[in-house]
Amino acid sequence: MRIACLATMAALAAIALMPVGAAAQQPKPGAGGPPPASSQPAPPGPYRQVAITLPKPYGDPTLDAFRKELGDITKRKDRAALAAKVVAKGFFWQREDSNGADPKKSGIDNLAEAIGLDAPDGTGWQALAAYAVDPSAAMQPDIKNVVCSPAFPGFNEDEMEQVGKATNTDPSEWSYPTSAGIEVHAKANAGSPVVDKLGMYLVRILLDDSGGAASTDWIKVVTASGKVGYVPGNALAPLGSDQICYSKDGGSWHIAGYIGGGGGGQE
Repeated sequence: MRIACLATMAALAAIALMPVGAAAQQPKPGAGGPPPASSQPAPPGPYRQVAITLPKPYGDPTLDAFRKELGDITKRKDRAALAAKVVAKGFFWQREDSNGADPKKSGIDNLAEAIGLDAPDGTGWQALAAYAVDPSAAMQPDIKNVVCSPAFPGFNEDEMEQVGKATNTDPSEWSYPTSAGIEVHAKANAGSPVVDKLGMYLVRILLDDSGGAASTDWIKVVTASGKVGYVPGNALAPLGSDQICYSKDGGSWHIAGYIGGGGGGQE
């Protein structure tokens, strides 16, 4: 099962907790008044199922062993031990089509900045722990000799584009289930009635208008049949997320880079 990084799941939850239409109603810089009504998401209703294929484990026992070591290091929050697991030179940080890594800094210092390792609340270490237990990874076509994790699900992008147009939504308003048969509850409570179950298809996230009834532990969704309800936040994964990248040199794996906006308040 894929485990999404904390920063990405927090972003997914933040979207779900916004008032309905709040994102669409934000005026563009310099524009007067709200945008045209056409920018509003379509009301909840049935939509075409876009089948997804879950990312698969990378399947390299040596990488599995390396990630287990990372997991142990995160439990101890042992920065010195972590430094030995990061490339000494050449660490890359791919963000917004540029390399955010500072060539004058060590690999561990660049990694720390990328994931917010030194955040007072410990979220950087928590994010690293989440990466360490994710078994998936995939080769990067534009970066030689590295694999990045988590891998992303497979789905028909043309079908997703059509569904997006039909519902007037963008990819940030969609997620996918980490397993089949996830129950959708009437309220953000495991004891509330089950109104539907999720299949292995992309799921629309409904911007929440419950006035705070939900929490980051639950995500409000619309199922393909048009039913509205809640699922546990850890049962869904976003279509895209930050990735940590590994390289193998001389039989040993190291953290080689990071792809994404970064932690520690980075945008």
